[in-house]
Amino acid sequence: MPHTFHIPVLGLAYSVDTPLKVAQFGISSVVSIVDDELCERMRKYHCELNYLPYTSIDKTVIDSRAKRITAYLNLMQQLIYSQVANIKNQAFEPGTIISRYFELKCESSPLSKTYKEMLKTPAGRKRTMLESQLRKAVEAGSIDVNIMAKVDKVNFVDDLDLGNENTDALAALRGFANSRLKSAVVISAGLNPRLFTYLENFADFYPDEDGHFNKKIILKVSDYRSAMVQAKMLAKKGLWVAEFRIESGLNCGGHAFATEGFLLGPILHEFKANRLALSEELWAIYTAALQQKNIYCATKPIQKITAQGGIGTAAEHNHLLQAYGLDAAGWGSPFLLVEEATNVDSETLKNLAEATESDFYLSNASPLGVPFNNFRKSTAEQERLSRIAKSRPGSPCTKKYLCTNTEFTEQPICTASRQYQHLKIREIKAFATSPEELKKQIDAVTEKTCLCEGLCASVYLKDEILKPKESKAVSICPGPNLAYFSKKYSLKEMVDHIYGKVNLLEGINRPNLFVKELGLYIDYFKKELQHFNEDFKTNIQQLHQKKQVYLTRFYNQLLNGVEFYRAGFQKADADLKIWGKEQIELFEKAVLNIQSINTQSLNLGAKV
Repeated sequence: MPHTFHIPVLGLAYSVDTPLKVAQFGISSVVSIVDDELCERMRKYHCELNYLPYTSIDKTVIDSRAKRITAYLNLMQQLIYSQVANIKNQAFEPGTIISRYFELKCESSPLSKTYKEMLKTPAGRKRTMLESQLRKAVEAGSIDVNIMAKVDKVNFVDDLDLGNENTDALAALRGFANSRLKSAVVISAGLNPRLFTYLENFADFYPDEDGHFNKKIILKVSDYRSAMVQAKMLAKKGLWVAEFRIESGLNCGGHAFATEGFLLGPILHEFKANRLALSEELWAIYTAALQQKNIYCATKPIQKITAQGGIGTAAEHNHLLQAYGLDAAGWGSPFLLVEEATNVDSETLKNLAEATESDFYLSNASPLGVPFNNFRKSTAEQERLSRIAKSRPGSPCTKKYLCTNTEFTEQPICTASRQYQHLKIREIKAFATSPEELKKQIDAVTEKTCLCEGLCASVYLKDEILKPKESKAVSICPGPNLAYFSKKYSLKEMVDHIYGKVNLLEGINRPNLFVKELGLYIDYFKKELQHFNEDFKTNIQQLHQKKQVYLTRFYNQLLNGVEFYRAGFQKADADLKIWGKEQIELFEKAVLNIQSINTQSLNLGAKV
């Protein structure tokens, strides 16, 4: 790969055109295709920016969602192809993009070494040969796309269900599948059998005889078991998982899909230990399924393993690659401070650069009902509180991507909408038993916020394409790791930091990614335990026992993770490369935090 890192999807809009900014340097990134209106507006913007003709695809057009996504992805491919062609014709002179392409490489990269050799070589036959070799090596980063499996709303026209093929996730997949891209779809946020089955319909997801694909499948997962279950389901359909993208359950941006206490280190170790066996097992299932489809593939396709979530230093980056045999690592939230790479409006960018640890928190703001990493200083959070103060909680619901609730209506509505919150608060007031309980329940309802508009507003503000009467309120969902980066950075500064050429965090007191994640999981467990004890009287016995089993399993997995790291200390093997004395002391404090938990009410009985 041109680089050993990629930029994961960042909200709806923050990385929606990141490939146009970084792919020319060989950097792969991921675009959200949840919002077809956003894709259409960005297509119009970039057509105008590049003096290209633009014909709008109105939302009333049949299959408009898929067609809009296809058109936008094709435009990005066209523009990036032109960028790369232009780079290959440039001279190797200071300041040219082709020089920058190789200057951004890791020092240990063979191409970086060839580039340095070329610079030292005087004009002549050898210099010409080296330049030609480097030009041929220029390769664009991948334009990958993200589909959240859970965001799969059924669509209607005049109360008529448009059918399974027109649900949000399936239409988005069709948009990608019909595009000219040769890249991957990153499927995240859980298992969607309907989406998995629909993948079978597109020839680009099947291999040629040599195991090459036009379009690949990447599964974003948080533990080994879920990866294995999903990959087997796909293999039985003749679909190969080209990459398992492991994400920390809590030390990440966006929605946080907490594991049952499984920590990143043990998870990566399990993948490493079972990598070959899993690949062989999937290959056997896969070839049998291909045979039934009369597809021949002689060579087992490559299967990569990458990880992301909370990585902050070159030492951590290298440790993950070397100790766990990863092919690459994802760097997400820090790139929100890189204007050259992502779309963050000036006010939000300033607030992010000045933020402290307490400004980043795990919330229940998402209408999906999944914990969501939030930012206290966001203008969307300010707007939410302002509406509550005016006794007008909730947001107008225009895009309806997160409409899942049918408590009060036949067709699903969004729990962040003004309509739902009005109806729910009225119901709560009719049954609340005390002022304290009333406030608690209302606060839980009004914490939900509109993400469809809020996660798009930043790019509209930055590119000055906000429409009249559109909200300027910006939602943003950085991971907690962003707290340690405290200024705006250039693309070169961030890439050099990843590769250890510079240290942007010099002098910053920051726990390493494993210590930070452990602390986040302990805090999460404490809150779950608190809710368990508070709800004891209201839960029926069966539900209470089920929750008790879950918490016991969670607690024991935390302890297993602690022992895994401790074993690494004792062996003093590769796992110690990023554990200095200070970090081990922080780790021990986290363990004491576990010991302080009162587990008697759960009868856990486990000992640290």
